[in-house]
Amino acid sequence: MTLPAQNLLAEEASPYLQQHSGNPVHWRPWSPAALAEAKALQRPILLSVGYAACHWCHVMAHESFENDDVAAVMNRLFVNIKVDREERPDIDQIYMAALSSMGEQGGWPLTMFLTPDGKPFWGGTYFPREARYGRPGFVQVLEAVDKAWREKKESVNQSADGLSTHVETRLAGSHAKAVLDRGMLAKFANGIDGMIDRELGGLRGAPKFPNAPFMQSLWLSWLRDGTASHRDAVLLSLEKMLAGGIYDHIGGGLSRYSTDAEWLVPHFEKMLYDNAQLVRLCNWAYAATGKELFRLRIEETVAWLLREMRAEGGAFAASLDADSEGEEGLFYTWSRDEIETALGYESALFFKYFTLADPHGWEGKPIIHQTEAQQIQSVVDQDLLVPLKQRLLAAREQRVRPGRDGKALTDWNGLTIAALAEAGRSLGRSDWIEASEAAFAAIAGAARDARLPHSMLGEKKLFPALSSDYAAMANAAISLFEATGNPDYIDRARKFIGQLDLWHRDSDKTGYYLTASDSADVPIRIRGDVDEAIPSATGQIIEALVRLSSLTGDLDLWEKAGTVAEHAAGRAEHQGYGQAGIVNACTLAFEPLKLVIVDRSENPRLVPVANRNPDPRRVDIVVPVGSATNLPTLPGGVLPPTEKPGAWLCTGQVCLPVITEAEELERMLRR
Repeated sequence: MTLPAQNLLAEEASPYLQQHSGNPVHWRPWSPAALAEAKALQRPILLSVGYAACHWCHVMAHESFENDDVAAVMNRLFVNIKVDREERPDIDQIYMAALSSMGEQGGWPLTMFLTPDGKPFWGGTYFPREARYGRPGFVQVLEAVDKAWREKKESVNQSADGLSTHVETRLAGSHAKAVLDRGMLAKFANGIDGMIDRELGGLRGAPKFPNAPFMQSLWLSWLRDGTASHRDAVLLSLEKMLAGGIYDHIGGGLSRYSTDAEWLVPHFEKMLYDNAQLVRLCNWAYAATGKELFRLRIEETVAWLLREMRAEGGAFAASLDADSEGEEGLFYTWSRDEIETALGYESALFFKYFTLADPHGWEGKPIIHQTEAQQIQSVVDQDLLVPLKQRLLAAREQRVRPGRDGKALTDWNGLTIAALAEAGRSLGRSDWIEASEAAFAAIAGAARDARLPHSMLGEKKLFPALSSDYAAMANAAISLFEATGNPDYIDRARKFIGQLDLWHRDSDKTGYYLTASDSADVPIRIRGDVDEAIPSATGQIIEALVRLSSLTGDLDLWEKAGTVAEHAAGRAEHQGYGQAGIVNACTLAFEPLKLVIVDRSENPRLVPVANRNPDPRRVDIVVPVGSATNLPTLPGGVLPPTEKPGAWLCTGQVCLPVITEAEELERMLRR
């Protein structure tokens, strides 16, 4: 079969694919039909993977994919397939691993050349249309790949077979299980600690990413072992990035990374997942330190999420572009004249607390950031700054906005729902909890035959979900149960785990695959063990199993969590990178904490203590005094008495004696 000789992206749900629907390239979406066309024509596949907020994806599109001459070469020599990596992280991870195995640096746009049966044989990332940056021109690349395919087909196929086998072993293989022990986290966290930039925070060098999974490893290490240097590395990293240009000081929220080592010049795209994880990290940091900086940044970031990122129905959109009007960062940057025009004589007050930077190599308008002293003083004088920021935000709203990728991704929404529920609970913001409930209802309500979509945009939904979707939504449901006490959320979490078992569990019942068993268009069914900017699917699954088994006292679920964790740990020992999610989750599996609180519904004394002391290792259950239905059980099936307030903290199957005084509970949770 052959598909029509035209671009076929116009009806796709992905805004990124729609961006390319007007290209003269005969793009196909990834599908069984496109793969069948390549086999029928015995023509290699040119696979291009990117996402809507990707700056260099836009550059390559403008230079090459919008060019009639380049498109003519692509159409003549290849079957051209375009993939949104956010819609199909399973496809992206396979071919990114292949590129890495070739010794090439990964990134997007990902440009891979595949045999007609989908096996990778060569690739790269961004290619300029004309040779520059030490890289060959794109047409040169196309013609060279075609020549190799025609003249050395047997050799190319052999190479592709070997590479595919290597990738499958790496991403889908099995290894002997590892015994979980306390040393696993300590060793991993010490390794991260050795890479920390002690002056600027984050990992040494540039570019600088927030790297939330690494930060969580350090935080867990401090909570468990009291390693103060690990806590301080997280706090330093947060304070530095929140002062830098990577943070949007006018509108709230974090950009994806900074191009330099100082957190100064951001790559201005704003991703939902980065900001969900920022809220969680700042929530823990505020609880540990009481520093108002972290509370303020939570409030500003959540305000941005609710103002700019809510999609139809209450779920959250995926990202905002870095570019507007063809220029990176134009929407977010300011000249001194623009600030003085917007603020008048009060601009002098603004510049007391903020600095405009125009660093070497940056070609746009200056970037707003803060010195350490300005950051400290701005927290003290926050009431003076709020009206100034509001006026600048109003002025900024008159500009041409960056494009928004409005699709709602289920796993990213799960992370955001959990973050909002947890922060809402800690800071007493019922409106945040209500927003998280609305997003949960929007995602869960999009299910079909009890199966979640991975992505949706309006009425268009992409099925089936990935394992990361069910895990993230199960964790979100548990966080909502903790925030609301509504047992329906526990039932929802159980059902998500049921779907995970039905469609993703491996035949040995030792773990899960990223893609569902009825996904017919994946060349390799991978595990989902490797972190990207968010914890791996496997890490999220272990966390969900551990938390749900702790809440319910379900020993079968507890046994399953342990088995999955041990086998994931065994595989992690053979991976070179991207294992923080698994290590963090195995830490929870090794030593889970459960806090059962019986308290009065009116004027509770113990519940506020738990709320203001969040701990990622702990699940909390609140039971009203005199409750007729005693939902939680302590280990061994023991029901906590409910005639008077009390708190029981349990580690695994062992509980400490009941605590009845708020001060004593505070001391214990902080210890």
